[in-house]
Amino acid sequence: MLSQFKKKLTFIDSLSMSKKIILIACLLSNIAFAAVPASQQPKTAWYRYYDSKGIANISTNVTPNHIRYGYEALDQNMQVIQRNKPYNAEADIKQAPQRAAQAKQMASDSKLKRAYGNSATAMLKKKDSLTLISKQLAFQQEQLKQLQNDRILFVRQEREHFRKGETVPAQLKTMLANNQKNIVAKKEYIQSLQTSYRNSAAEYDRIISRLKAME
Repeated sequence: MLSQFKKKLTFIDSLSMSKKIILIACLLSNIAFAAVPASQQPKTAWYRYYDSKGIANISTNVTPNHIRYGYEALDQNMQVIQRNKPYNAEADIKQAPQRAAQAKQMASDSKLKRAYGNSATAMLKKKDSLTLISKQLAFQQEQLKQLQNDRILFVRQEREHFRKGETVPAQLKTMLANNQKNIVAKKEYIQSLQTSYRNSAAEYDRIISRLKAME
């Protein structure tokens, strides 16, 4: 059965989009009936649909027209076993973005479940992550404070040379320039850590909220 289905899919590839949708629905419909265990399978003998003129059309298999108009599965006594609504390709296409969004959300939820398991675990990881960033911030701020203190000392030395009418030594100038560069770089790094802290907190809040919604 699977090999025949693959051959039919190869044929479908050459058709237009609307025809592809109808034919695929048709194939899936046939497979759905065939996949049920024999002991549970209704004794379907015929498939009937009514066309736009109200004329009944009966066959032993489901065709694209059955899918298009909707059809009934009948037993050998022509009694209805199952009814299937008409397939609306236009409505199906319109719903495609919604189905894609739902599939994306399901994939995201599954990923969160694998990564955290539950909201309690996520809250612990949030605490650990923010604690680590806080420690880095404290260390960088301490280094910035030391650089600023060094600058105060360098500036005093520079002013002392000015007061005495002496030329500022090249080494002191270099120290002042490097100190200024280090202070700017340190402030930028501290700002990036602060941003990382805020972003991490917001992301963990989103994750925790979603996990709680699934619990």
